[in-house]
Amino acid sequence: MIDYIKGKIVELLPTDVIVECGGIGYHAYISLQTFALLENKSEATVYIHHILREDEEMFYGFADKDERQFFRLLIGVSGVGANTARMMLSSLNADEIREAILAEDVNRIKSIKGIGLKTAQRIILELKDKVIKGEGSESNVLFSGSAVSAATEEAVTALVLLGFAKPAANKVVGTLLKENPNYSIEQLIKLALQRL
Repeated sequence: MIDYIKGKIVELLPTDVIVECGGIGYHAYISLQTFALLENKSEATVYIHHILREDEEMFYGFADKDERQFFRLLIGVSGVGANTARMMLSSLNADEIREAILAEDVNRIKSIKGIGLKTAQRIILELKDKVIKGEGSESNVLFSGSAVSAATEEAVTALVLLGFAKPAANKVVGTLLKENPNYSIEQLIKLALQRL
């Protein structure tokens, strides 16, 4: 299985990229999010999701692992295929879709071309718990270690008591702990208050 292709960008369009590696040009379908990150670059590392069917073989390419992980989460939803997931990631970035899922914002998800009411509701229903747990992000485990999870729990609880929504508090605390796993509970709460 191919994890990534690193090489020279031969051709870059808003929907496709061709990367030459070892004398072979690899074609991958991309989102506008990835296009924006690859634009004006002559070389790149493109993370690959490989789809192999009876009659065709396709590469979907991503400028970073986080977008690829979220793409994989999206195509796991019943009724959401690779092209629909790519369309979603072209309309909104992965973080914006995560926020819409956490906020249960059906209209925001439904505003994406090709997504109807039932599909939007299914995406929220099937992915909300997974997004809260940190699935579909670059590191599947948002918080590791009992000391870190105890600090996380206390900081999130404090933020919820201060009136913030639990998903938003979880996300901010998770981001802070990714930046520095050694923050104290007090530091986590103070920094989270600045970002919420």
